[in-house]
Amino acid sequence: MRFYGDLHVHVARSIKGAPVKIAASKNLTVLNILEKSILKGIDIVGIVDGASPLILEELKEYIQEGILFSLEEGGLRYKNKVTLILGSEIEIGKEEKGSPHLTCYFRDIESISLFSQEISKYIKNINLSSQRVNLTSVQVVEIAEKYSGVVIPAHVFTPFKSYYGSSTDRLKYVFKDFYQYIYGVELGLSADSDMADQIEELQNKTFLSNSDAHSLEKIGREFNVFDIKEANFEEILLAIKREKGREIVKNYGLNPKLGKYHRTFCLDCGYIAKEGPPVKKCLKCGSSNIVLGVKDRIEEIKDYDTKHPPFRPLYVYQIPLEFIPNIGGKTIEKLVNYFGSELYALHHVPYEELEKVIGTSKALNILRGREGKLDVSAGGGGIYGKVTIT
Repeated sequence: MRFYGDLHVHVARSIKGAPVKIAASKNLTVLNILEKSILKGIDIVGIVDGASPLILEELKEYIQEGILFSLEEGGLRYKNKVTLILGSEIEIGKEEKGSPHLTCYFRDIESISLFSQEISKYIKNINLSSQRVNLTSVQVVEIAEKYSGVVIPAHVFTPFKSYYGSSTDRLKYVFKDFYQYIYGVELGLSADSDMADQIEELQNKTFLSNSDAHSLEKIGREFNVFDIKEANFEEILLAIKREKGREIVKNYGLNPKLGKYHRTFCLDCGYIAKEGPPVKKCLKCGSSNIVLGVKDRIEEIKDYDTKHPPFRPLYVYQIPLEFIPNIGGKTIEKLVNYFGSELYALHHVPYEELEKVIGTSKALNILRGREGKLDVSAGGGGIYGKVTIT
């Protein structure tokens, strides 16, 4: 069976209003995430602040109240529609260079609770999201494995807080003997499979495309299509490992140009590079005060031009409804009311049906987005790329 999964969504606050992810929309609570996932068309959602005791306490209450149901093979089920996967994104504090983010996923409340208790010894405030841990990547992997967790390097190419972006030229240098237990990497919004498959050490790794949502609207802007028997933790892990016929059969993600760090950005004059990569100095004002783009960084460290392994699934460029010109909140609400979910309206509803509901102009824009016929200008330095109609 095919399931849509977005495994990187932040929780901003507990149900009691206590802050968890400060740099996120306040309405990003567990129940709001689950409800929004239904409207988006996401079948599996991973929260990456699940090790916060505030969130763990809340989840345990939902289980006791029957709002969430624990699955025998891992994960929590909501309204028999969405599976919640428990994760913890951590900032590694003891690498030789940089502070990369690593996400650890666990099968159940008990496992992530034990992980939380142990990892809290090395973190100043375990209640808050993405906190800096006074450990190396290998040490975190060892702790996660103790509780049957799986570890995925997060947004692995972005210029800040990532492995390739700020810590190392090769993951093997960091994870050493534990590199074999890194079954996949998260690409991030500014990269795609074509870009990542220029690095030889990633040839046997599964690529994950997740939203890293800091607001409800951003859920599902990138997602994975899992071909698994049931929506639970064990099946998802099999898919990431590509075992027993389980696999990710498609990655849906932004055109990487839309990502906030796709090209090099000049911090002095604001110029986003358009020239061939790698651009390591502003070609407009001459400044070296730049944020190196993901495309530029990959060009700098790549082994060869794009070479996909046989198992690599199709990467489908997705322009979310909120990015498409003239598609606002009321139009999105109308589409969900008529067709059931945003992703179904975005990818599958025939043009003629769209036209009946939202009119010719807006339906055409959605169709152009599907077909890759909208113009996209590259983002950089924390500024999203732009979609325009010519």
